[in-house]
This record gives sequence, structure tokens and C-alpha cells, in this order.
Amino acid sequence: MTFIHTAFIRFCTSLALAAALGALGCGGSGAQQSPTSSRVRGAIQSVNGDVLVVKSRDGTNVMMKMTSDVRLTGVTKITMVDIKPGSYIGVTSIPGSDGTQKATEVHVFPESMRGAGEGSRPWDTRPNSSMTNGGLEKTVDGNDGHTLTVKYKDGEKQVVVTPDTELVTFVPAERTEIKPGAQIVAFTAKSDDGSLQASRISVGLNGLTPPM
Repeated sequence: MTFIHTAFIRFCTSLALAAALGALGCGGSGAQQSPTSSRVRGAIQSVNGDVLVVKSRDGTNVMMKMTSDVRLTGVTKITMVDIKPGSYIGVTSIPGSDGTQKATEVHVFPESMRGAGEGSRPWDTRPNSSMTNGGLEKTVDGNDGHTLTVKYKDGEKQVVVTPDTELVTFVPAERTEIKPGAQIVAFTAKSDDGSLQASRISVGLNGLTPPM
């Protein structure tokens, strides 16, 4: 009975993580988000029940309320060893002065999320940045770093991973991780009264700031 119970818990945890990542901005297309949805990135200043105050990147405090079915995803560090050909990945990149795409971050999706948000689209972490989700076709080591070929249904993109590129993956997160000081990306929408409702939150674990 203990084995069956443990397996059931793991199965449910896997489903919850898949649901959270399926709705995640870096894993979904813009068509999956409502026109009023937005991302809030920053550090949690306070938690009062379901109400969070987050200091956003521009220094302003943003108040939001977690929905009753809020979906939580943890973000944790990995290394290049964990990014293998065949992995399904997301890459945020910006054009370099030499015309190559420099990866600011790479995140590896769990296998259950293969195909999520496949393609390349503009992103909002930095000016001129883009997000590309696809299968890692190959990795080539060079003097400037590792060149990744990311293949998706409409084409492919080559990006260079440098020593400054942040490498992460997604794991399940507990409600206890939503605490003052934690860095998050909250996916919010305005309710009828104008207040922000957070239905999905990606939280950096062990002091990490989610880079995507």
C-alpha cells in the first residue's frame, strides 16, 4: 500500500507540474494568454494569506492575489551537462554585435512538456530579446562557448551559450516557497474590479532569480 500511495503522489505531482508549465509564458504561445494577462517579475516583499506585494523590476510595489487554484513551479540551476541533444528546451537570446544570437538563459523542460510553446517569438526580459522553444538538435563547442541548434516546426535557430548564460530547469514547488525575499515571475490578469489575480507563479529556489 505504501508503494502504491507513493507512486500515486508522484503521478499527481507530475500532472500538476505539467499543467503549470503548460500555462507558463515561456512554454506557451501568446495566443494562449488573454489580452489582459501580464507577467510581473520581482522579489516578494510580503505575504498576507493569498495577497502578495512584489517589488517589480522598475522598483514599484505590485499587489496581487493568488487564485484559489494558483499553480506553482520551482526554478533551479543546472549545468551544461544536463542539456543533452534531444532535450526539449527554451532559450532567451539577444542579437550580438557580430550577428550571432547570444543566449541569456536556457531552460530545460521536463519530458512531459515536450512541444509546449514550440517556435520563436519576441520576449520581454531585455530589449530585442526573443524566446525560442524547440528540440536541441546538436551542441558544438567553440572558442566563444557552446553553439546550440534549436529545431522547431517552422525552422531552427542557432544560439551561443556563454559563461554568462543562466541554465535552469523546472521542478514542482510548495506553497512554503512563496515567502518574502523569493524572486518570482507571476502570470497575472486583471479582475473586474481592477485588482491583479495571479494564477501561475514561477519561483526561484534557493535564492535563484528566474531568468526567463
